[in-house]
Amino acid sequence: MGKDIVLADLKRFGPSSSALPMDVRLAKKYCKNLAERHYENFSKASFLLPASIRQDFFNIYAYCRWSDDLADEIGNAADSLRLLEWWRSELLACFSGTVKHPVFIALKETIRVHPLSLEHFEHLLDAFVQDQSVFRYSSQQEISEYCSGSANPVGRILLQLAHVEDLNALALCDHICTGLQIANFCQDIRQDALRGRIYMPRAIWERFQISELEILEGRVTDNLRFALKDWVDSARTHLVRGLPLVRMTPRWLARDIQLFARGGLTILDNIAMSDFNVWDRPIEVTQRQKLVLLIRAILSPRSIHVADRTHSLGSEKT
Repeated sequence: MGKDIVLADLKRFGPSSSALPMDVRLAKKYCKNLAERHYENFSKASFLLPASIRQDFFNIYAYCRWSDDLADEIGNAADSLRLLEWWRSELLACFSGTVKHPVFIALKETIRVHPLSLEHFEHLLDAFVQDQSVFRYSSQQEISEYCSGSANPVGRILLQLAHVEDLNALALCDHICTGLQIANFCQDIRQDALRGRIYMPRAIWERFQISELEILEGRVTDNLRFALKDWVDSARTHLVRGLPLVRMTPRWLARDIQLFARGGLTILDNIAMSDFNVWDRPIEVTQRQKLVLLIRAILSPRSIHVADRTHSLGSEKT
C-alpha cells in the first residue's frame, strides 16, 4: 500500500480506533481487496488456487502486508516498534481470544479450519522488529538467519495450509523463500539504501573492495556490479535448489510455487540483462514475461527444468 493508504487504514483500524468490529464477511472482503490492489501477481496466483482456500490466501497475505507496512511505511522506528507490538498483541488474541481488527477477524476463520502455527506468524514480526535497528549484515549466514524470519515462515504457513509436513519439503521451501527474499534485495538495493539499509553482506563488499558509501550513494562501478552478480548467483542457487518442491506438494500449490519461484528467477535474469545495474532504472518483470510464467505454471506445474543462463560481466573478477 502507499503510505497515505497505510496511514488512513491505521486511523480506521489501529490501536486508537473506536470503530466497531466488522462482521466476518466484510473482513474477508477487506483482505481480498487489500491483496488484489497491492500486488498484481497475487491476483494471478490466487486465480490458480482452489476456490475453497482462496480466501485463506487473502487473509494470510493481508496479515503479511500489514506487518510489512507497519515496519516500513510509518516513517519513524519508535512508532513502528510500538505499532508492531500492538500488532503482535492482536495476533496473540487471534489465536486465543477476541479480535477486533478486520485482518484478524478473517484470519481467525483460517486458523479455525487449518492447523497453522502461531510461531511462523511471530517469526515474521521478529524480522520486522529487527529491521528497525539492524541495518547492516556481516555475512551470508546472517542474511540467511534474517530470511528464516522474514521470508521462510510465509512458505511454511502455505505448506501447513496444504497439510505438507515432510522435512525435505520444508527445507526446499526455505530455499525458495530465501532465494526470493535475496532476489528482492538485489532488485531493491537503491530503495533500501534510501532507508539507510544495506542487506548485501559486508563480506561481499570487502571481497570486491566496495565502500559503504558507494552502496548508499549508488555509485555504479564495475566492482559494485561484480558484487551484485555474486549475490544474484547466490539467489539463483537457492531458487533452483528449491524447485523440486513442486513434486512434493498438491498440484494447486505446485502451480503457485512455479509462478513465484520462476518469477524470482526472471527478476534475476532481468538484473543480469541490465548488466547488473539496478540503480539507473527499475528492474521489473514485463507483462509478456508474466503471461509466459502464468501459462507455464498452469501447463507444467511439476517441471523443475531450468535453462542454463550463464551471464558474464566483462572479465570475471576474483
